[in-house]
Amino acid sequence: MRIYPGAVLSCVKSAINYNLPCKLSAACYNFPMDSKQISKNISRLAGRFGLNFCSLAIKVLPGPWIYGFAQGLATIGYYIARKQRKIALESLNIAFGEEKSLKELEQIYKDCLTFIAKGGVELIYLMDRPGLLKHRVHLSGKQHLDSALAKGKGVILVSAHFGNFPLLLARLSLEGYKAAGIMRQMRDSRVENFFLAKRNKLNIKTIYSQPRKACVDTSIQSLRNNELVFIPIDQNFGTGGVFVNFFGMKAATATGPVILAQRTKAALVPCFILRQKDDTHKIVFEPEMQLEEKDTPHETIIYNIQKLTNIIEAYIRKYPAEWGWVHRRWKSKPSSK
Repeated sequence: MRIYPGAVLSCVKSAINYNLPCKLSAACYNFPMDSKQISKNISRLAGRFGLNFCSLAIKVLPGPWIYGFAQGLATIGYYIARKQRKIALESLNIAFGEEKSLKELEQIYKDCLTFIAKGGVELIYLMDRPGLLKHRVHLSGKQHLDSALAKGKGVILVSAHFGNFPLLLARLSLEGYKAAGIMRQMRDSRVENFFLAKRNKLNIKTIYSQPRKACVDTSIQSLRNNELVFIPIDQNFGTGGVFVNFFGMKAATATGPVILAQRTKAALVPCFILRQKDDTHKIVFEPEMQLEEKDTPHETIIYNIQKLTNIIEAYIRKYPAEWGWVHRRWKSKPSSK
């Protein structure tokens, strides 16, 4: 099979964009058509082409070959996707600049890109093969999840854009759990509908982050129905969240999990999916995190979001290539007031 560089870049960008979809946005805006908008439209068309190219390749390749295909995409993408590489190395330098050499940081990014590419192709491959998906994704610490669900108040699965997290929801649905994920709707409706159809096929409930009221109402109803709601809180949240320490720097972080837990009494269970050496996966459920009350409501939120962020940081430190470094996590800065 001949691999075209343009298609490779589109595939890599499609995988990156799908693996970084979840953020409770503050608002949606419409901009007049300009050169920037034209560039975005071209990028979306390229992403759509890349998705179609990858889907076709995955259909014709033997199963064991898809990971070699993904490795090829990642290797070429490392050199072509320069903007993503720049963002990733900037983020890695913030997190590990005083601990690791530039060579080590570059290796983490290469591994990260490999995992993203593998995640993209195996997502398309496995979500159409539920039996194989169930066989290749294992559960660890399931007793923590079941104990939390037994309380009947629902469970908030707190996580990050870490590992092939869309497979996490798919695997839980196949296990018989009623699972939902909060996510931002993709700008390209055709790509969004492609993945929405796959989620619907596996009975994964999609809760879009906008409109905000609908997102909150649906999340609360799901928890009151004793369902699982997956919320990643590892991306920049602008002025809508709180600033907590993340790798030694203040990072704007969503407060949704703590506020929802306060309103519904749902359990907070941190969970992560880890790629194994043989490209199977292990979902790890941590023990339920108990909310701790502080002197004021605001202090209570900050304290508990910091606790959750500390757990996420610990996993990233242990498995750095699993996290999505192609994101400006520290872009927003605390007010100087």
